[in-house]
Amino acid sequence: MSPSDLDHPILLSLLGTGFATAFLHAALPTHWLPFVLVGRAQRWSLPQVLGAVGAAGLAHIATTAVVGGLIVMAGLALDQWIAGLLPHIAAVLLFLFGAFYLARATLRRPQTAGGPALDLPEPSVSHAAAFWGLVAMMAVSPGEVLLPIYLSQATEGLLVLAALTLSFAAGTVAGMAVFTLLARAGWSVLRLERWARYEGAVLGVALIVIGLLVVFHQH
Repeated sequence: MSPSDLDHPILLSLLGTGFATAFLHAALPTHWLPFVLVGRAQRWSLPQVLGAVGAAGLAHIATTAVVGGLIVMAGLALDQWIAGLLPHIAAVLLFLFGAFYLARATLRRPQTAGGPALDLPEPSVSHAAAFWGLVAMMAVSPGEVLLPIYLSQATEGLLVLAALTLSFAAGTVAGMAVFTLLARAGWSVLRLERWARYEGAVLGVALIVIGLLVVFHQH
């Protein structure tokens, strides 16, 4: 199927889903808490923190796109043997990821952000080392929950996959930046610890819903 075979409403819906999924995935603390802590330890200004967030977010999506591309190529090879299997595999993976995050949020006791303020020591590493350390941290961990969406669109063409990657990048960087800014504004003021109790459940439900949409789109 060529990229032109996708109707514009369907394409816009796909890109919106990609953005929303990436934004929700970026709400996980591993995507913003290190930037808050390192930024405070290094005494970075807000532009410095956001610069690190942007670079690390793009590195995260670049790695995800590479892994996603390999999965797409493997999936297309498999689809030649079992036609029409890819969307169902993608839906199953989305269900599994959604169930995992939902179960973890249900079983794990949430940790709140209370306690006294800490006195920050002088930075022990250079700003460049801290910056590239954050970028490397995100680059070596592709967004696993985004990979099934790549797989579900494997037959739609290169332009659709490229547009989906841009949507992932926008959602990831936007989510990381928003939650980093909120955390810098103050845990106790914005009650972010309440969100920490539910973020896994919200992401899990969202992934299950996306999996259902993938299934219904095939019928």
